[in-house]
Amino acid sequence: MRPALLNPLFASVSTLPGVGPKTGKLFDRLLDRSTGARLIDLLFHIPHSSIDRRNRPKIADAPRGEIVTLEVRVVEHRAPPPRGRVPYRVLVEDDTGDVQLVFFLANHAWIEKMLPLGERRWISGKLELWDGHLQMVHPDRVLDEEGLAKLPPVEPVYWLTEGLYQRNVQKAAEAALARLPALPEWHEPKSLSLRGLPSFADALLSVHHPTNPKSLDPASPARLRLALDELLASQLALIMMRAKFRTLSGRISTGDGRISQKIESALPFTLTNSQKEALHEIRADLGSDKRMLRLLQGDVGSGKTLVALLAMASVVEAGHQAAMMAPTEILARQHYERMKPMCEDAGLRMGLMTGRDKVGERNRTLAALAAGEIDILVGTHAIFQESVIFKDLALAVVDEQHRFGVHQRLALGEKGAAVDVLVMTATPIPRTLVLTYFGDMDVSTLREKPAGRKPIETRALPLERIDEVIFGLQRAIAQGAQAYWVCPLVEENEELDVAAAQERYELLRQFFGDAVGLVHGQMKGRDKDAAMEAFQNQQTKILVATTVIEVGVDVPNASIMVIEHAERFGLAQLHQLRGRVGRGAAKSSCLLLYKAPLGEVAKARINIMRESEDGFRIAEEDLKLRGEGEVLGTRQSGMPGFRLASLDVHGQLLSVARDEAQQIMAADPDLTSEHGKALRILLHLFEREEAVKLLRAG
Repeated sequence: MRPALLNPLFASVSTLPGVGPKTGKLFDRLLDRSTGARLIDLLFHIPHSSIDRRNRPKIADAPRGEIVTLEVRVVEHRAPPPRGRVPYRVLVEDDTGDVQLVFFLANHAWIEKMLPLGERRWISGKLELWDGHLQMVHPDRVLDEEGLAKLPPVEPVYWLTEGLYQRNVQKAAEAALARLPALPEWHEPKSLSLRGLPSFADALLSVHHPTNPKSLDPASPARLRLALDELLASQLALIMMRAKFRTLSGRISTGDGRISQKIESALPFTLTNSQKEALHEIRADLGSDKRMLRLLQGDVGSGKTLVALLAMASVVEAGHQAAMMAPTEILARQHYERMKPMCEDAGLRMGLMTGRDKVGERNRTLAALAAGEIDILVGTHAIFQESVIFKDLALAVVDEQHRFGVHQRLALGEKGAAVDVLVMTATPIPRTLVLTYFGDMDVSTLREKPAGRKPIETRALPLERIDEVIFGLQRAIAQGAQAYWVCPLVEENEELDVAAAQERYELLRQFFGDAVGLVHGQMKGRDKDAAMEAFQNQQTKILVATTVIEVGVDVPNASIMVIEHAERFGLAQLHQLRGRVGRGAAKSSCLLLYKAPLGEVAKARINIMRESEDGFRIAEEDLKLRGEGEVLGTRQSGMPGFRLASLDVHGQLLSVARDEAQQIMAADPDLTSEHGKALRILLHLFEREEAVKLLRAG
């Protein structure tokens, strides 16, 4: 149960004065809360900049091209003739000069009422020189003395959504601040005064009521305080979850090597040093009486799946079962097809389970699993379902960890007695993000590429040269090559993505006929599999795709990757897509087609892609360019993307939060002291309820 003290903050935004059901829906959209925006969401919606209205000069001294607030007298109204296209002008003056106020398509009665002749008013807006005259087009504010008294000297500027205006958000934020309860302090006072940080309430007040533009700087004391709070809540939750996982006793699964040695000796290559080291770490965990929770991260093609298979083989040698879960059906089937020959030769029995299995087929798999006749089950999230019962699950492998939330990870871990969990990602993750999102895990990293991996030549071309690309493809395909053609992301709108892919598919068919295949996220699973199979079997030579092919798809003969509108993709995504080629014997290339002119960020991305194939360097650069929420795709995965902390700016606070969380857990693991109770409020405030549940359960 959330403490009653916090209830006002979790009330609906619609309960604020001036926000009815209609405006409430706009706030739901702005704050990305389909279940209804709350006051806490609004308070954590920090202004992105501010307008400084403190400059109040005389007209003669007022700087041009800047925001100024002028005290003036209304001298003359110059209404345009009826049906004229001329704007309405109002002449105002002080004792040093005059200014024309210009209003296009405005309501005349409203202007006359707002600016009565002979009256004193304060006008605020950008002053410009036009045709030798000073003018202000559509002043931001026209105020009498009473209005001036209410004008914030520095006005916050918020991100908006269609239908909402700055004034709506400013008024709502002000009303939400008024309902902020008095909260206990969860940091040690000494630590706050050392860093010169305000209280939580003062920090919120400072960002929503900035006294100067620097109040909103990410390095300002207020922003640092709020970032530290969010990072502390996150680190505390991770450490508590890890502690809980560690206290759950594991069981020893030490294999004798008879199966894994068969698999290894049948390989046409030897394991890399990174793979050997990762396996050593995983087997040490499996052989310990503590539960394993380990992240295996490696670049595209670094051989994670093989490490996972050898780990699962060790568990089967010890008499138990293992499961591997992938985020998509294509990927689950691919893992199954790739591992099956190695497993069969080594005497391992495999099963496959996806959401598309026929009832009879599914029932047979369920029965075999419960009877212990399947050693390794590969599947999608379908293997979470309650009806799926293992005889003796000892190891769960989760592929592409960031596509699954913590809940799902824990649910899989509960499918057996003391299940060890190994999670894998092919998105190399910068160190700060490993600490932030996977601080509850041990980490093994594969940095080497397996022997024989060819470098990929990466080039960038403007879209106008698409004809050259098509002619180049004709030559390459005539020589037996295969190519992916990835279509652009269209504003995160899958239907538009599909339309773009369909259009490119039609164009390429004019040149290549039936040699062109198409795969996208809205196709039925069977059609998607058929399109992939035709490409894998070389029946089609070009596969036009949306980003569904991003993760894990493996066609060794494909040696050309064309990415259209490369400027719309993030670095990690470009790197993942490029990693689909370079898997066979042929020389591989990646063409980044972009729409000129390129913005600075897009230019930086494309340059990094041309310079480097090192996924870890690319991940660090991606973090600098985009921030952590995008790098890990947290918006899609339900992971806790930060609202107040930006790791590119506040990264140094991460170790501070981590150290503080470790000290707290060492001194008061159940959070029962007064300080501990304040920390429980912090966890609820930032919605890290899983951690609080563990306290109660433990």
